[in-house]
Amino acid sequence: MTLFDQISNDIKEAMKAKDKVRLDTLRNIKKVFIEAKTAPGANDMLDDADALKILQKLAKQGKESAATFTAQQRADLADTELAQVKVIEEYLPQPLSEAEVESAVKAIIAETGTTSMKDMGKVMGIASKQLAGKADGKLISTLVKQLLA
Repeated sequence: MTLFDQISNDIKEAMKAKDKVRLDTLRNIKKVFIEAKTAPGANDMLDDADALKILQKLAKQGKESAATFTAQQRADLADTELAQVKVIEEYLPQPLSEAEVESAVKAIIAETGTTSMKDMGKVMGIASKQLAGKADGKLISTLVKQLLA
């Protein structure tokens, strides 16, 4: 079952359970998925890898919105955003711990034979591809800088 189909089925379950936050979040996800499927050049297809990228983007946007609402002292809106992010994160793979990311970055540095900050771009490119969806880009960048410094 694809992620698109799973979201569609979970919308039905959320309707039956009368879970408004979950239902609204899943409907928004499905809307974004449909927009991605019908975008020019998409051939009416959405594979799970693209769907995961969309979910990661939505989760990141939700967290940023919640931070903005918190800064504006709008806890009610921030709580709503965080509740939606929680629903989105149920469909994302478990993120790697900082130690796991660090060991993966060390392995990439060893593979490429990188020794200086000049080659940070090469390491970041490989690390970003290998750890896509499993680790935050900021964490990867921070660890690469620490290990190459």
